Amino acid sequence: MTNSIEISGLCKSYGDFALDHIDLTLPGGSIMGLIGENGAGKTTTIKCILNLIRRDAGTITLMGYDNIAQERQAKAEVGVVLDECYFHDTLRPADIHTILSRVYQNWDKALFASCLKKFQLPEGKYVKEFSRGMKMKLSLAAALAHHPKLLILDEATAGLDPVVRDEILDEFLNFIQDEDHSILISSHITSDLEKVADYITYLHQGRVVLSEAKDVIQDSYGRLACTAQQLSAIQPEDLVRVRKGSYGCEALVSDRAVFRKKYPQLMVEPISLEDIMLFIGKGEQV
Repeated sequence: MTNSIEISGLCKSYGDFALDHIDLTLPGGSIMGLIGENGAGKTTTIKCILNLIRRDAGTITLMGYDNIAQERQAKAEVGVVLDECYFHDTLRPADIHTILSRVYQNWDKALFASCLKKFQLPEGKYVKEFSRGMKMKLSLAAALAHHPKLLILDEATAGLDPVVRDEILDEFLNFIQDEDHSILISSHITSDLEKVADYITYLHQGRVVLSEAKDVIQDSYGRLACTAQQLSAIQPEDLVRVRKGSYGCEALVSDRAVFRKKYPQLMVEPISLEDIMLFIGKGEQV
């Protein structure tokens, strides 16, 4: 099966910030969550994938197509939903159909209409009359209507209420039922990614610090709570990050099973994606 996205050695420098040799692979039929703090490089990575900005080094393929040399073929296979709805306020869904049907060779009027009906979006209303949730649904309907094999979403669920988010997440799961379909979604809402993602890639200060199957991360990583004295007895290579406070210490462990065998007297608990981010973003290196 062709990988939906392959990124190798991606670099992009803005002077005060740089993507530093990003490697990323999204297998077909799966969802990858792209996480990281603000300014970590998530949107820059997505813009490089879409060839919206010129990269300094590296290669990117989408559905097997080079995203520069074969840009037209690559983008024909991709649906995109960004953090804002970029359809003009004076357009109606019917107008969007008229415009995009001339852009995409595989545009499916019936599918677009079906998505509008499923999402309960009125065809006759203007975009300016839509709520944020309705605008995101409209963007998703347009992204799906040309039968893409890959969806790329940049904070598409940010600011939405839990009911709308859950509805959109269900659509993502339906989309990948076809094993040729895949999704790359960047999000700060790690609980959403814990529900639907197969893989997680964590960007920190322009570098990939973690890229692994979600189940492996959840089964392996853990939080250790201990005293300063106990912490001092642990070998540094057995800890990823530590945080020290007035009432004790805690540390991020990358392999709970191995750690427990080596330090059976210490308790290590499972940890969420959000807490892993907090450890790496705010914790100290050992």
